Amino acid sequence: MYTERPSRLAGAVIWTGDGSGRVLPDGCMDLLWHEGRLLVAGPDTRAYVTAGASSTWTGLRFSPGSAPAFLGVPAHELRDRRVELADLWPLSEVRRLRSRVAAAAAPATALEDIALERAAPPDPALRALVTALDAGRPVAATADEIGLGARQLHRRSLVAFGYGPKTLARILRLRRALALAGAGVPFAETAARCGFADQAHLARDVRELAGVPLGRLLAAG
Repeated sequence: MYTERPSRLAGAVIWTGDGSGRVLPDGCMDLLWHEGRLLVAGPDTRAYVTAGASSTWTGLRFSPGSAPAFLGVPAHELRDRRVELADLWPLSEVRRLRSRVAAAAAPATALEDIALERAAPPDPALRALVTALDAGRPVAATADEIGLGARQLHRRSLVAFGYGPKTLARILRLRRALALAGAGVPFAETAARCGFADQAHLARDVRELAGVPLGRLLAAG
């Protein structure tokens, strides 16, 4: 079972689940709590499929581009990875935080408190980039609108999101398409409304990013 709610940290989401299933790329990174461990889920470029016995996980999902400032690590170093927080921060500090979360009445609240204490203000340019790309704006036009050259935008995107703006746009487009198709919009209309060349283009992107056909993905959801 999976549940989520808005976090007290702006733009973030708190979630709990059993750790099983297919996690799709979303442009985000997560701080995770699981059986006494603190971990970080880096930005995915393809579906992350979990296996093994189910158990309770709690996570704080940062808004796109905001986790690296909290972690002090560029997102591209964690691309398609799950790592122990102790691999990124001093072990003594992580031990203190683990004890703090373990002693809390609600691990989710403890994760939020930690994030609120350390989070940096959102970067207005990156926030504008995500908003524009999520609305289907072209990457080149968006770069011009926020006043960044192509190379500078690519460098900043690697640090913030783990990949370039074209990959981010592709992932956000997939999320829009899944929302429409999941609401019953025909696949061909979904493709047209989300900016795919045609339904076959949508099908290819779903297979590449999610690892399964669109119909199977929706049925599993």
